[in-house]
Amino acid sequence: MKINVGGADRILRIVVGLILILLAATGQVGAWGWIGIVPLATGLLKTCPLYSVLGMNTCPISQK
Repeated sequence: MKINVGGADRILRIVVGLILILLAATGQVGAWGWIGIVPLATGLLKTCPLYSVLGMNTCPISQK
């Protein structure tokens, strides 16, 4: 898959994903908190399938 998630977007996805997973694991939010796996995975893999479908890209050209 093509890299389409850049710097700030990637960091935000990882942080939000980890926070949601932590909140779900400690019982502070319901089971929906496990959806944090999605932004965490897309941040770590540097690719977002939804971005591909929508034709979006936050990755600078030098990193492709």
